Amino acid sequence: MARIPEGEIERIKREVDLVGLVEAYGVKLTRRGRDFVGLCKFHNDKKPSLIITPDKNLWHCMGACNAGGSNIDYVMKAERLDFRQAVERLKAREGNGVLGSGKVIKASIAQRPSASIQWDGEDHEILKQVVDYYHAILKQSPDALAYLKKRGLESSEMVTHFKLGFADRTLAQGVPISKNKEGGKIRSRLYRLGLYKENGFEHFRGSIVIPILDEQGCVREMYGRKICDNVRPGTPLHLYLPGPHKGQRALRGVFNIKALEASKEIILCEALIDALTFWCAGYRNVTSSYGTNGFTDDHLEAFKRYGTKRIYIAYDRDEAGENASISLAEQLRGEGIECYRIQFPKGMDANEYGLKMLPVDKSLGLLIRCAVRIGAPQRGGADMPLPLVAGGQRPPADLPLPLVAEEATDPSCHSHLKHGGMTDVTELPATPISVEVKDQEVVIPIGDRRYRVRGLSKNMSYALLKVNLFVAKGDGFYVDTIDLYSAKARAVYIKQAAMELMIEESVIKKDLGQVLLKVEELQDQQIKETLAPKEKRVMLTEAETAAAIDLLKDPNLLDRILSDFDRCGVVGEETNKLVGYLAATSRKLNEPLAVIIQSSSAAGKTALMEAILAFMPKEERVKYSAMTGQSLFYMQETNLAHKILALVEEQGAERAVYALKLLQSEGELTIASTGKDPNTGRLVTHEYRIEGPANILISTAATDIDEEFLNRCLLLSADERREQTRAIHRLQREKHTLEGLLARRDREAILKVHQDAQRLLQPLEVINPYAKQLTFLDDRTRTRRDHNKY
Repeated sequence: MARIPEGEIERIKREVDLVGLVEAYGVKLTRRGRDFVGLCKFHNDKKPSLIITPDKNLWHCMGACNAGGSNIDYVMKAERLDFRQAVERLKAREGNGVLGSGKVIKASIAQRPSASIQWDGEDHEILKQVVDYYHAILKQSPDALAYLKKRGLESSEMVTHFKLGFADRTLAQGVPISKNKEGGKIRSRLYRLGLYKENGFEHFRGSIVIPILDEQGCVREMYGRKICDNVRPGTPLHLYLPGPHKGQRALRGVFNIKALEASKEIILCEALIDALTFWCAGYRNVTSSYGTNGFTDDHLEAFKRYGTKRIYIAYDRDEAGENASISLAEQLRGEGIECYRIQFPKGMDANEYGLKMLPVDKSLGLLIRCAVRIGAPQRGGADMPLPLVAGGQRPPADLPLPLVAEEATDPSCHSHLKHGGMTDVTELPATPISVEVKDQEVVIPIGDRRYRVRGLSKNMSYALLKVNLFVAKGDGFYVDTIDLYSAKARAVYIKQAAMELMIEESVIKKDLGQVLLKVEELQDQQIKETLAPKEKRVMLTEAETAAAIDLLKDPNLLDRILSDFDRCGVVGEETNKLVGYLAATSRKLNEPLAVIIQSSSAAGKTALMEAILAFMPKEERVKYSAMTGQSLFYMQETNLAHKILALVEEQGAERAVYALKLLQSEGELTIASTGKDPNTGRLVTHEYRIEGPANILISTAATDIDEEFLNRCLLLSADERREQTRAIHRLQREKHTLEGLLARRDREAILKVHQDAQRLLQPLEVINPYAKQLTFLDDRTRTRRDHNKY
């Protein structure tokens, strides 16, 4: 966050009328000579002890609290804000004259929602008033509204329906301090309700607040999400109401419980933000647990009470979410509730997916349509029809989800999703049609008509389906480029095609619906294949696993590695071979080593690199001969995490040195670049991110290497002695003998064992009991980096 300039701070201290400011907080001031005096609101003041000096624009309390300072200090203390917040509060209405007139300041403060809460009411009444106060604050908080917009939750209907709020630390504004008897009583109650901490700060300060209400509108629970992620280490981003005296207690209530009344089919998310994502996309039959372990007895009791028949588990697609989904499905199926798993791409949650795959109603609808059934219910639960989606119709089993809203024949079929939940609709009869895909073309024969689709590969967004569509019947044909999602474009195509083929428009219209469904199916498959991981895990047989483990358990493993290098035709270079092998293995760690192999031309540096790479699994190495300055940033299809990035010549990578340095130091690369949106054609900013860390392996004949990059690497020099040259010549001659031929046949088997052993390796925390006894050179600053490699 940008630092507030000193000049700006001094101007505010000088220009804000302190007398008017203090009066705006309800303090009555009386002139006494050149000063003003009044009762101090920061302690139980019986006689005027607050003194304001207008000439200096300063205040001081001569009583018990002994506080004082500038106008900024007064706002900080009056509203329990930090310095930046107090400055922003004073700057907020500068354009309306706040910084010049005390009267305008007073009017400005009066415009804020008043926390006139009746603190003597019942607990549930106080909580309801707090929710209303936070709700009013949210509507006037640009930062909080910007956070909701960033999360794709830009819906005033949602804010009002769920009474979302924002805690800006002003809940107890106007409440006397703790030393005051009445103030102490109120603050103790705030603490008991979990709204305040022992240190006097609001529990939900700086958070979007989502209340959990029951059927009668009473507050059962409150959830808070910090709108800033750059908080102090250890500060939780997700908060709930703590129990009495801050003890642990079970979370209460069910979010959006009225959805359970309206629908027997419920989407269950892992987090409330995810549930709001579904709700804003039109899927109102949604609720949420409180994290992967936050499915409570209240949830189960509510599902049973309202007769829920089917649950779509929309937990995050990570290890915790997968394990929790399986466990929860087993529990629910034991109660006779059918369970489906909504499968986001790996590592994604509902909100992240909704932000990336637009339009969100169609992309989420497709995931619901493709949800995977988990087991079968255990209490006689029968198979139910496929889930409804945001088009209002239930598709047959062999057809993809109809994503185009205007395809629905009855507009009312959308209303039950937008304002209630999913209802049963009779399944449509399936009309199987054949599809032939070849050479970037899709051929779909329907009756005596033949459709051909081109350009589908360019449609990588669910928001667009623009293709070149050809239809022929006998000698007649018609062709045009059409967006199949545009009702107007379809109508024109239907009319023109019917004229050319001399058939009824209703026939073409029906054909076009089937073509749309098939093309959507292919588009969905195309997008999923693009998003899916490109690499498949290599599965080892029992014999291969046993051989690999035998290698790893060899007590003379280092000697065996050197021996296998020799058997594979790499002579000498013992130290370089071992260091290179270990550095390549370090790719598994969070801070892998980087290696530069340096020698004069034809000295064998490339051969040494190739030999080291041959011992590593093919799927875990990426090799290039040259690289441009920006190429690393745009390697979207290539995952470098825990892999070997090999560059044959450093000269080929000299323009990419900056990116290589970042990859080695930070373990990842990010860049923001401007490009055209494929749907709108407008310039937009795209973020590219390449995940690391990676082991970097470079060979070079250059003597002048970038110093900043060099000191991040281990430098190996190839053996250029005459004895090494003789050994290489001898080996080259032996390759043409019978022994050399047999050795080449053994080479693949030797390398396979090492590659399989590498596939079995996992990173492990290691304690070095001799670490404190080690020493290292310290005569140069570079050794600060070299020591860690050592």
